[in-house]
Amino acid sequence: MTAPPEIPVLIFDGNCGFCRAWVDYCLSLTGSRVEYLPFQEAGERFPEVPLEDCRKAVQFVSGARCFSGAEAIFKLLSDVPGYGWMYVLYRTAPGLAFIAEFFYRVVARNRNAAARMTSVLWGERILRPTYHKASEIFARSLSVIYMIAFASFGMQARGLVGVQGILPVQTYFRFAKAQLGDGAFWRVPSLFWWSNSDFALLSIAWGGVALAAISILARPHSRWQKIIFGILFVYYLSIVSAGQVFMSYQWDFLLLETGFIAIFLQAARPRVWLFHWLLFRVIFESFLVKVMSHDPSWANFTALAFHYETQPLPTFPAWLAHQLPLWFQQFSTVMVLAAEAILPWLIFGPRRLKQVAAFGLIGLQVLIILTGNYTFFNLLSIALCVLLLDDAFFAKKIREFTPRYPARADRTVSALVIATILLLSLIGQAGMSGLSSEPMRAVSDAVSPFGIVNQYGLFAVMTTKRAEVEVEGTTDGQNWRPYVFRYKAGPLNRAPGWVAPFQPRLDWQMWFAALGNFRQNPWFVRFLISLLEGSRPVLALMESDPFEGRRPTQVRAMLYEYHFTTFSERMKTGNWWKREAKGIYLPAISLRGGK
Repeated sequence: MTAPPEIPVLIFDGNCGFCRAWVDYCLSLTGSRVEYLPFQEAGERFPEVPLEDCRKAVQFVSGARCFSGAEAIFKLLSDVPGYGWMYVLYRTAPGLAFIAEFFYRVVARNRNAAARMTSVLWGERILRPTYHKASEIFARSLSVIYMIAFASFGMQARGLVGVQGILPVQTYFRFAKAQLGDGAFWRVPSLFWWSNSDFALLSIAWGGVALAAISILARPHSRWQKIIFGILFVYYLSIVSAGQVFMSYQWDFLLLETGFIAIFLQAARPRVWLFHWLLFRVIFESFLVKVMSHDPSWANFTALAFHYETQPLPTFPAWLAHQLPLWFQQFSTVMVLAAEAILPWLIFGPRRLKQVAAFGLIGLQVLIILTGNYTFFNLLSIALCVLLLDDAFFAKKIREFTPRYPARADRTVSALVIATILLLSLIGQAGMSGLSSEPMRAVSDAVSPFGIVNQYGLFAVMTTKRAEVEVEGTTDGQNWRPYVFRYKAGPLNRAPGWVAPFQPRLDWQMWFAALGNFRQNPWFVRFLISLLEGSRPVLALMESDPFEGRRPTQVRAMLYEYHFTTFSERMKTGNWWKREAKGIYLPAISLRGGK
């Protein structure tokens, strides 16, 4: 027997295109630590390795031992950082070795078909994915989205939670401290605990805008950008905590979770994988909540026949989409469910399947943008989709493309970051689903206020009727004038329009208020009191003040059911909406308590 080679040697079929493609990939993993030798040239060096065995399967010579077939591949990967666990499972997991060898023999007997499939799924070359370009685009996109989110809040902060706002932040914090005790600071994380002025609110909001603008110009992955992302996360967490019911939307928490992971953003695959996992959860959980709710409109595929009309802030194309026939609405509903059920799984597939997932989900988000105003939610989802596109996708000539791999130190840091964040994610998800133990629930309770682990899924139960609350005021008890909101359905002749990525949070909250009653929405009574007090910041949230600076003596709320008009009704009346009175939502109130 010849002397053992100084470094391990993989012997493969040099005439097999499938083998050459995957050897090229393995070379990118191992570098010069492993030698790759066609069996056509290995006869003199390794006479003890039968030629017939080399034709049937790859051989991996390491030291004095020779491994064959699937075991050879697992053994080769055992010394590659991040892949060593595979060989451990091969040796220890019951039945895994048998299954692996069976599939290896199937592929080996069908190499031509496997080569074609490899080309379809991976493209011209099989490359270890890196995401330098995508992570640069994502980092700048996230900075823009942060800027939008802070600016949107800053324009409304005084009216929502300012000193003269609907839910003054200091009143909320005093209540939180009384309820939670000295530990309230950690349960309600915010920088506004000690502030009693609108200046702090506006400083955080517009300071966030400024920092986000600087982040756009910063070098991606640099230390400074990561520091800025850390500050932006703390700032936005403070706003979400202080914003109470007005800042409790899923996209606010998605921005927090995305922003937290972005602090550790790197172009290496392991860290980008955290964003892939997040995108999977966002989309697939949206499918799960629809299926698990057993809502009839999803079950019989009629959900979109209601959605365009009943969603919080529809657009003009939503009015057009609502006019389409029922069969098309049912087909569209099936396509939405199929996209949310299938595309997320492609996220973890080969690069071509990742691209299918990316462009499929981006297309879905664009359609949602066209027909509904969901603030920056769709933009953030699209930004996450960009991270499915590796550097080879952006390369002009893939054959000449050479990926840049992270240093081993970076891989070690990545492993620690992933382990920590993934552990928190799994514990948080288990706690939210009620499947965790007492210690896990304690960890989940401690983590959840910081928004780094969340659950997602919109429209689990489709709203089939559109209720709208109209607020009215009077100065004489006889003549009632409506307060017109800027964006929600109100005047019948006002066309639904685009407002995203800005979010008029009072208008949004009015949609939720109409789904219940005023007792279920304590903030609504506080809103009416602000109108009675003539609060200028609150009135600034409205389209206009019907009393031109005078205070009403009474206010009340009426309930209506709204519907889109048809083409013929639109031509006849000039209206986009029609409505039917449903009664009183809240009887007249005054500052003296009169009705």
